[in-house]
Amino acid sequence: MNYVSTRGDNKKRTFSQAVLEGLADDGGLLVPESLPDFSREWPKWKNLPYNELAFRVLEPLATDMPEEALRQCCDSAYGPSYGGPVAPLREVGPFHLLELFHGPTLAFKDVALQLLGRLFGVILEQKNQELNIVAATSGDTGSAAIYGLKDVPRVRLFVTHPEGRIADLQRLQMSTVMNDSVFNIAVDGTFDDCQHMVKQLSSDLEFKRNHSIGAVNSINFARIAAQIVYYFAAYLQTPRAAEQVPAVVAVPTGNFGNILAAEYARRMGLPLACTVLASNENDILPTFFKTGMYKRGAPRATHSPAMDIQVASNFERYLYLLASENPEKVREMMTSFATKGELQLDANPGAQWSALACSNEKTLETVKQVWNRHQHLLDPHTSTAWWALEQVLDQFDPDLPKIVVGTAHPAKFPDVLRQVVPEDVPDLKHPTLEALKDLPERLFTIPAQTDSLKKFVTKGIEHGAEGVFLRSEEKAAPHG
Repeated sequence: MNYVSTRGDNKKRTFSQAVLEGLADDGGLLVPESLPDFSREWPKWKNLPYNELAFRVLEPLATDMPEEALRQCCDSAYGPSYGGPVAPLREVGPFHLLELFHGPTLAFKDVALQLLGRLFGVILEQKNQELNIVAATSGDTGSAAIYGLKDVPRVRLFVTHPEGRIADLQRLQMSTVMNDSVFNIAVDGTFDDCQHMVKQLSSDLEFKRNHSIGAVNSINFARIAAQIVYYFAAYLQTPRAAEQVPAVVAVPTGNFGNILAAEYARRMGLPLACTVLASNENDILPTFFKTGMYKRGAPRATHSPAMDIQVASNFERYLYLLASENPEKVREMMTSFATKGELQLDANPGAQWSALACSNEKTLETVKQVWNRHQHLLDPHTSTAWWALEQVLDQFDPDLPKIVVGTAHPAKFPDVLRQVVPEDVPDLKHPTLEALKDLPERLFTIPAQTDSLKKFVTKGIEHGAEGVFLRSEEKAAPHG
């Protein structure tokens, strides 16, 4: 399987090369030349353990990796060290809840990043290379990346987040990790600023080559590939999977990676009747699906901070599908968007898509209703998907399985949830998170300027996190 740029740079890469490269040299995202068809295979996978299911899905996407190496990555990522079941499906009231928050950092991004860390380790050792990862996080990617990569040899990790715009517990999950190869960087700006800086840095080809820059954000296709697996896992757990009754799946959506994985799974043969995109008040994506207008706006702070995004970094891969995989059309669209800050297309997502924006008020109201009716606590992101699915229920046969993707443990957002549920609800706390509150932190602060990030990365490579902390001219800001 080869990987190509959505913007058509005429270069073909293996899976391993795509994993290390992250972003194409022309600024495009890497995608497989074709998708495997599992229509005849997936019904045989019902009783497979998660690690074996992951291997079956990933093998045709990673054809350059030795079978044993890929299998070991899957076995290690989804073995006892994961911390809990990877993707259990739980019946809650009228819906099935796909719980993706039982990993080390209690968020769905653990599923992909535990695997990506293993892939980096195997590939870098094989090639005798080092890699410097530069990432942006709106809350969960950073901690999941840190816990997936902190012990991987040959890797340094630089994680940027918008200062003061993520939950305290999300910050603590990152800033309390004291590994010399891990750098936590608070940016004086928004998450979109962080993403823009990381993309600009990765687009500076000379800097990228000289400093061996890679990516763990969902611009890295390996992240998407790993997420495809849990849609097969979820469907196979539904009561009528053997009958191949199509399912409806509702996905909290910010950067479009999670829901894109569902779309890829559908194109690989998984029977999904509809994918429901749930956004918060940052409604650039629902607006696009309704009007065809994709327009950058100012990010709004909401109760679901990981989705406070105006420019969805994975949306280009969906545009590539809409353009019938024509890279010239994608290049024209992205050039126009970069220049004008907006893009107008014919809005025709088809019956397989529905997209809604959930307000802060409805987010909390849904949390309260689900708790009162079912004694189950949702986090604010999952709440948006539950609400969105409720809005479109009458469009579907009552017998179709309806899946809500649960993306984070509610204990990561206690201050928000305490507004609508009793103080003594057990899931408002988690021992993993409580243990962080007494630990010291290490943070670095930089302005929202790509040059500042480049200078910091250069220092980090030379001196390590502890060395930079001691020498730093930046405002080193420990909170503990």
